[in-house]
Amino acid sequence: MIRELTIQTPGRGLHEITREIAGVVREAGVDAGLCTVFIRHTSASLIIQENADPSARRDLERWLDAHVPDGTAYEHTDEGPDDMPSHIRSVLTATSLGIPVMNGQLALGTWQGIYLWEHRLAAHTRRVVVQILG
Repeated sequence: MIRELTIQTPGRGLHEITREIAGVVREAGVDAGLCTVFIRHTSASLIIQENADPSARRDLERWLDAHVPDGTAYEHTDEGPDDMPSHIRSVLTATSLGIPVMNGQLALGTWQGIYLWEHRLAAHTRRVVVQILG
């Protein structure tokens, strides 16, 4: 089974999408298998991260902001000062994730969540492909 989800982001930051992905797993009705999640963009990414304490996500965002600042020191600025930094941020993270499915559910740890990491400053509509094999 394969589904494409449309995710609206309000702008830069980590946006949890665990519930949406888990819904596709339930719909697939697979007891055991693999859930692959892929984002169809080069200026946003996917990560699995702490979902209990928001300070962990804030620390990640601050770290990435410090290491990949927005600005005009880049050649590729067609869409503004956050254009090339968003591509670099995407390269440093991930565009796809593989998550085991066990007992009909994502086999995430207690404190793990799936996040779409929007790297652009403005709101965007993002497409995420979810494939369930089992």
